[in-house]
Amino acid sequence: MTSPIAVVVLAAGAGTRMKSALPKVLHPLAGWPMLRHVLENVGQLKPARTVGVISPGAALVAEAFAPHPTAIQRRPLGTGDAAKAALGALQGHRGPVLIVFGDAPLVTAASMRRLVAACRRKDAAVGVLGFVARDPSPYGRLIVRAGVLEKIVESKDANTAEKTIDFCNSGVMCLDGRLVARLLGAIGNRNAKREFYLTDAVAIARAAGHTTVAVEGEEGEFQGINSRAELAAAERALQQRLRAAALTAGVTMTDPETVWLAADTRFAADVTIGPNVRFGLGVRVARGAEIKAFCDIAGARIGRGAIVGPFARIRPGSEVGENVHIGNFVELKATRMGPGAKANHLAYLGDSDIGARSNVGAGTIAVNYDGYGKHRTIIEDDVFVGSNSALVAPVRIGRGANVTAGSVITEDVPRGAVAFGRARQVTKQGRAAALRAKLRARAAAKKAGTKRAKKK
Repeated sequence: MTSPIAVVVLAAGAGTRMKSALPKVLHPLAGWPMLRHVLENVGQLKPARTVGVISPGAALVAEAFAPHPTAIQRRPLGTGDAAKAALGALQGHRGPVLIVFGDAPLVTAASMRRLVAACRRKDAAVGVLGFVARDPSPYGRLIVRAGVLEKIVESKDANTAEKTIDFCNSGVMCLDGRLVARLLGAIGNRNAKREFYLTDAVAIARAAGHTTVAVEGEEGEFQGINSRAELAAAERALQQRLRAAALTAGVTMTDPETVWLAADTRFAADVTIGPNVRFGLGVRVARGAEIKAFCDIAGARIGRGAIVGPFARIRPGSEVGENVHIGNFVELKATRMGPGAKANHLAYLGDSDIGARSNVGAGTIAVNYDGYGKHRTIIEDDVFVGSNSALVAPVRIGRGANVTAGSVITEDVPRGAVAFGRARQVTKQGRAAALRAKLRARAAAKKAGTKRAKKK
């Protein structure tokens, strides 16, 4: 079997135990639908074609498979029947056919590649990925003798000797494309459930004199997902895998177990991440950046040497430039921070462009929404914005300008100008004591009135 492979992804399960209107294979793991993880993993094998098998009316699942074609399993009659539904899309294919499940997103490309390689090497009609189970009782057993997979025995059908075997069936199979129609067509439904089981392909191939093989993978890869609890367990396993990859790539995490990553989070070397940090989809972090504790970052790029946090939120569409400082309780949304710019405390900068080396003071707000539309605030290079300022967009602050603290800026500020927009301070000498007395008397009267009301 030297021809390119084809992949069949079985995704027609109803997923009733999820108790959700969302199809099971579209529930997210690390920000991606679990089906996307499967497609990304099999995509690493560069298949000549990939076919999804879905249930009738599963438009959302078909959309998630695009641009790959889908076939319909009309009735839920078992895995063998589901695989048979893909035969029309496999016509003319003579290489290996890899069959995987849309609700098994942790199976690695490396394991699938080893399975295909073993089938090619031994010219096997059927190959199966297996694993050594800590608790084999729920699984079908792979009966292997002298390196040959003789049969798969379901747990309920295993005899006493077979139940001692801990080498179990993962469900991932590889069939010879030249024989796939014959093998699937020979699967019957003479069983209690009257269903067509894909595992029967092993016995059918052996009876016809063909070679069948089993390849071992890690148990952790073969977590099927049928419930919310199993979804949470898969999330934990995937997060461990993503953290390990980041650490291996040169990222420092002071408390890895509290860092949550998206499937597509990308770090350069020498990034440092503090505890309790969450990365949403679409984040890129450049070399030497530091993300301090309790930050939430999604859809953003963090530049080389930038410092973010603690307690910062960087929302989608934001770009934090080289050596930028984003401090505690600062939120960016669709905002670009130029090299060396700073917003160190308590600021909201939405739909803004902040120039190089500009400083945004504590309590500053880019007033980007007027109730009907979003507008941009542009702060050019080397600008100083004083604390507690409101910049009412659309507005531009020219290069080198200074906005004094407490200002409400509603008009453009020219380059090099000083701008302030605040009420004039009034000071009344010696009036503080009289004001305090007045306020005390008012408070006492209010308290006395409350007591009288309670007595009534």
